Amino acid sequence: MKNISQAEWQELTANNPDAIIIDVRTEGEFVSGKLENAINIDIFETGSFIHKIEAMDKSKEYFLYCRSGQRSANACRLLESSGISKVYNLSGGIMSWTGTVV
Repeated sequence: MKNISQAEWQELTANNPDAIIIDVRTEGEFVSGKLENAINIDIFETGSFIHKIEAMDKSKEYFLYCRSGQRSANACRLLESSGISKVYNLSGGIMSWTGTVV
């Protein structure tokens, strides 16, 4: 896992059309505002979360965020333990994001 800044996030996702952006917050948090192109996989739904990450393409790059960066850091470690090596965590989470939230 690599913790990255908003600038790094924007550069890396812009240069990778196959980047998968995952919001690990709850559904309620997700619908209140998310980053563009994000999908929601709630880390608090542990069984479902584990099942979904085990089915992920291990060759892709995954960009994770939450509210402050803590849940997504934990989620990154889970992705890595499932064999995914290209995992990025947004430092500071969506609370520190100064760009567009949809």
